[in-house]
Amino acid sequence: MSHATYELKAEARERVGKGSSRELRRNGLIPAVIYGDKQAPISIALNTNEVTKRIHAGGFMTTVAVIEVNGEKIKVLPKDYQLDPVRDFTMHVDFLRVSANSRVSVQVPVHFVNEEQSAIKIGGVLNIVRHEVELLCPADSIPEFITVDLAGHKIGDSLHISHVKLPAGVTPVITDRDFTIATIVAPAGGVDEAAAAEA
Repeated sequence: MSHATYELKAEARERVGKGSSRELRRNGLIPAVIYGDKQAPISIALNTNEVTKRIHAGGFMTTVAVIEVNGEKIKVLPKDYQLDPVRDFTMHVDFLRVSANSRVSVQVPVHFVNEEQSAIKIGGVLNIVRHEVELLCPADSIPEFITVDLAGHKIGDSLHISHVKLPAGVTPVITDRDFTIATIVAPAGGVDEAAAAEA
């Protein structure tokens, strides 16, 4: 399941625009906005160090957070953030309000297991088509990752989304086809025949 929820304290922002955003950043704060759930957007400012730490810890975009602003606690899911292209610090974050029955679309990383029980053991190459898959999930149970089991797969096999056991209530956003996540292909120099005979 997803990472544990965490809390961030925020200040409401009265002034918005480039000038006030620059001033916030000079003072160690990041401008951010909370929107969605049929309510008016709220402009806020967050501690730069706190947010940067969360982004670099991993799972930022798949973890529900609680933001406290003016004494109110709002459950949110990060939807986007911008980094400065030169200095790599966080410039802005967008948060989506979520409730217990919210369903959200998120990019979830793909993990591969049992390589040694597949054609990769004899020199086959895992060609990853999708490192992440966009899934529709209940906001309170976003998977941290999905697992593709490679056991028994041979050279020439394609692994599709139908090979993945998704958690309850989680569905792929793409529903019109059984899309490919990875393929196992022969290496450029061919397979070692002796190793193939042993396998």
